[in-house]
Amino acid sequence: MNAEIIAVGSELLLGQIVNSNARFISQQLAVLGINVFFHTVVGDNPDRLRSVIEIAENRSNLIIFTGGLGPTKDDLTKETIARHLGKNLVMDQEALESIELYFKKGNRVMTENNKKQALVLEDSTILPNHHGMAPGMMVETGNRVYMLLPGPPKEMEPMFLHFGAAALSKQVKTDEKIVSRVLRFFGIGEAALETEIIDLIEQQTNPTIAPLAADGECTLRLTAKHHDLQTAEAMLNEVEGNIRARVGQFLYGYNNTSIVSELMNILKERKLTISAAESLTGGLFQQELTSVPGVSSVLKGGVVCYTNEVKKNVLKVKPETIEKHGVVSKECAKELAENVAALVGADIGICFTGVAGPAELEGKPVGTVYIGISIRGKQTVVEKLELGGSREANRSRSVKYGCYYLIKLLQESQKAN
Repeated sequence: MNAEIIAVGSELLLGQIVNSNARFISQQLAVLGINVFFHTVVGDNPDRLRSVIEIAENRSNLIIFTGGLGPTKDDLTKETIARHLGKNLVMDQEALESIELYFKKGNRVMTENNKKQALVLEDSTILPNHHGMAPGMMVETGNRVYMLLPGPPKEMEPMFLHFGAAALSKQVKTDEKIVSRVLRFFGIGEAALETEIIDLIEQQTNPTIAPLAADGECTLRLTAKHHDLQTAEAMLNEVEGNIRARVGQFLYGYNNTSIVSELMNILKERKLTISAAESLTGGLFQQELTSVPGVSSVLKGGVVCYTNEVKKNVLKVKPETIEKHGVVSKECAKELAENVAALVGADIGICFTGVAGPAELEGKPVGTVYIGISIRGKQTVVEKLELGGSREANRSRSVKYGCYYLIKLLQESQKAN
């Protein structure tokens, strides 16, 4: 089966919400061995929705809709599809009773338009909604299958997992499964990464290799098809091995992880604590760390040392260091990293000092950054960056580079031991 996912809702086009449903459904369809070749978003307009349906019918034999099943006038998905397919909408008594019970339990008055949510396409398979009111449905006409799902992810996801996937599995004419793995890289640009493995990309058949760039990082999505899941995994392992042989030093994790999460995992595993002295990042490094559960066992504390006074009076950077070398310097970064670790009694001290922008500082251009890393019992390391981009991009990339450099130092330390 070749699938197309159509998200209905003007709020998606206005950028008010993100279309996370398409990603979720695509991931679930891959497990079933169903190809997804198109994602479409259309507003709450019956003429445009009908046009999108006609286009989808010319290229897909499974069309999945999300959104537009609610009680208001702009919820028009099933009405438009019913007219397009020449089918009636009929009241599903079980769904109606469920909606009535929902209002009764909440001690609320049910308005007449809420009954609209219980209307379903005639001759369709009903997908119960145990986390909301509007049921989903699936109908087969000719050689095409149409599935309608609610828009809210908290309703759509459990409905698909518990009912939609089972209904679709009966339609699939092959036992071939699709298995994907995302390799995450940092410290290498998208163009450089592609250059290193261009022959592998050009020769790809099964598994496939898809380069992607996102938020200062690079990823490769490997996808294999096979009727046996273990064989598909083995195919991915072989391709990954070939890639790692060339650019493995930049690989930091898999799938939905982040470089901050990977750093946290290493620190927890080795029972190491960390502290931070942040100038240009203004606390962003610690903010990223504290977004990961379990950070209290790792992060001792830190100082946002935006002014020279705080650098000197709180973190005890020597006045002569600042006078001779400036705050945007290797020497200042070294002292900041060492002194913040000593201040809070942490195993590791990391510092970020530099020029975020928009203007240069101490004669240093925007994007000049020094990252100091002090690990107990090891020589302090200072890395210099020359970044380009906006103020916020420079701050964000500095944090990621700090994580990357620290991960590499800890990995090298482990190998040495």
